[in-house]
Amino acid sequence: MRDEQFGEQCESERRGDGRVERVVVLALDGVYPFELGIPSRIFGAADGRYEVLTCSVDGGPVHSNADFTIGVQHGPEILATADTVVVASVAVPYIPLELPAEVAGALARIRPDARIVSICTAAFVLAAAGLLDGRRATTHWQVTEPFRRRYPHVDLDPDVLFVHDGRILTSAGAASGVDVCLHIVRTDHGSELANAVARRCVVPPFRDGGQAQYIEQPVPQSGAASTADTRVWALERLAEPLTLADLAGHARMSLRTFARRFNDEVGMSPGRWLIQQRVVRARHLLESSDLSVDRIAGQVGFATGASLRQHLHAAIGVSPQAYRRTFQTAAAR
Repeated sequence: MRDEQFGEQCESERRGDGRVERVVVLALDGVYPFELGIPSRIFGAADGRYEVLTCSVDGGPVHSNADFTIGVQHGPEILATADTVVVASVAVPYIPLELPAEVAGALARIRPDARIVSICTAAFVLAAAGLLDGRRATTHWQVTEPFRRRYPHVDLDPDVLFVHDGRILTSAGAASGVDVCLHIVRTDHGSELANAVARRCVVPPFRDGGQAQYIEQPVPQSGAASTADTRVWALERLAEPLTLADLAGHARMSLRTFARRFNDEVGMSPGRWLIQQRVVRARHLLESSDLSVDRIAGQVGFATGASLRQHLHAAIGVSPQAYRRTFQTAAAR
């Protein structure tokens, strides 16, 4: 889940002027009420850092995919004032083959420098508007095939919970909207605030793995072993040079069985998951401590500071020093 152009975003989004970020949520006919409410719930718990407004393409009520309509207070003109625009997901029968003129008109009001986020099937709306051409993106795993057929110029990754590509963010199915909104809070204001928001909303601050773990799989045999206990065990030992053999040994499985079951449960390989968790731990230490890069590398299980720099840059596109400068400066404000 790479944060493309992370450094540029930190420079622009974290100016230190105390300005409240305006988030405008665009509700379309067929909207899922749950996903529509995610931005308000997550950003609204972020200590007043965000203002969340909701609009429709004409300012009128929106037909949800449930048995009720939703009244909104704003029309599309409010999109021109947004720092971040979130397009909420719609039920599959409401996904347009071609972008309706009124939706295209609403999206045209968005400022060129605004951040744009799609939740679940709303990726179809962004793709139809040409906003995802040549970009990496994701959507709900159940609609990946029709998405690929319609939009071959989009680099679709169906295995992740969200994708951050420049100013465009796309999330996978339903609750992945929570993940991408928490990611935005984390990107803008650091892990401490994002974790606090997660606690207030009673959700995990960071879900490991991707949406591949939620794709329907054959029902495992009764009593089949899980890798969950081994993941907890590994998180308590990130500083150690853990190998696949160590993990499989703890789980009392063969290497092949463990690797297969781990990928089925988490949606990625054990090695990739370990790197992800080490990067997450390193980001926390960079924000919350004055430890040197080499010391942090040792505490999270990277052999050298150079290895930490390499993996952090691969994950979020910046150096440890730049990341620390951004978030420790913000914490001091």
